[in-house]
Amino acid sequence: MVTDSKHLPMSKLIFICGHAGTGKTTLAKRLVRELNEETAESFCLLDKDTLYGNYSSSVMGVLTGNPNDRDSPLYLQHLRDPEYAGLLDTARDNLDLDCNVFVVGPLSREIREHKLIDREWLRVPEQTAISIVWVHLQEDEARRRIEKRGNPNDQWKLEHWDQYRTRLFMPQAQEYPELRLYDNTTSDEAQYQQLKRELFDGCD
Repeated sequence: MVTDSKHLPMSKLIFICGHAGTGKTTLAKRLVRELNEETAESFCLLDKDTLYGNYSSSVMGVLTGNPNDRDSPLYLQHLRDPEYAGLLDTARDNLDLDCNVFVVGPLSREIREHKLIDREWLRVPEQTAISIVWVHLQEDEARRRIEKRGNPNDQWKLEHWDQYRTRLFMPQAQEYPELRLYDNTTSDEAQYQQLKRELFDGCD
């Protein structure tokens, strides 16, 4: 449990990233709920699928007849980047209001290119404390969870798994020192509590 509730002088921007089925949103919701309760800080949650899911469904329904398409080359070429741009614009608005922000989304391309520690690219205030969590599972467990949750947005992934899996990668700690790697395969309470302490006390 976090016991130090003093007001901190800088806003926190916390990315919860990872591939589909790894439990990013569930993890982020628990963190936001508990940090809001246990500290004197305000934390908000910005989930890409919540913010843009219905809009993208409408667009893809018009373009392809498949409103659940989130992985085809057409979606990736035309909608992916504008969604992330809007997500980060919303995050910046909240940071300007001194609200700490959790941003939830795969962001795998940005992770690969180390963009999430590039303050000039992010366009966040210099004093913003940035932390990046990469949530991961073994591939077979991630697929099992995707199948179990039954989200129609995962249809393309499951029907084209061999193609989709070529986009999956596991960042290595030595190559991506800016990441906090979080293995979400099991419900490890000690690991979770350690992550929460690090995110509240130790953003980069």
